[in-house]
Amino acid sequence: MTTGDKIAVLRKRKDFSQEELAQELNVSRQSVSRWEKNQAFPETEKLIQISKLFSCSIDYLLIDSIQDVNQNVTELSAEECCKFIRECGYCFLATSVNNVPSLRPIGMVCADEKSLYIATDRRKELYEELIQNSSVEMASYKLNTRKWLRMSCKATVDHSQLIQEKMVSLYPMISQEFIQKDEVHLVIFKLDTEHVEIK
Repeated sequence: MTTGDKIAVLRKRKDFSQEELAQELNVSRQSVSRWEKNQAFPETEKLIQISKLFSCSIDYLLIDSIQDVNQNVTELSAEECCKFIRECGYCFLATSVNNVPSLRPIGMVCADEKSLYIATDRRKELYEELIQNSSVEMASYKLNTRKWLRMSCKATVDHSQLIQEKMVSLYPMISQEFIQKDEVHLVIFKLDTEHVEIK
């Protein structure tokens, strides 16, 4: 696999168009196209930027014998997954309790460097389902690129004040609906990803 082939694979995995990658690297779309067709080679500075952007080593980009993308590229980060979902506007969350599956749209998500978080109300069925069975599946569809993000996760209640504040700042309606004078109904679940893919 050539450097150009690897750039193309990495770009698609991150769900970037050639134009979006070009903007990230401050080059023309034609430059990215020539790299991917092996008609030109990125400058050293651009190789460093590419390796940082895609969390891979420069060795991986340069050495043809290193073939396995999965061993040399980290999985999609929680922040990248969150960005994908927020661009879609919502995602679907699948739960299963006593072999009875449930599917529902979820709109309130946020992330830090390590984990994805969702907000719900402890009075809702979703809360009980996640307490009974922490294994969940999530999916989100981006219409403009016709790509699905699919995730398998383990959900655990998160008590971090910082994450709660972040969620409330992103979704101000949480304060009105889930946080009242006498009782706080807001529950944040941390989703630890076991598998993520964009197809």
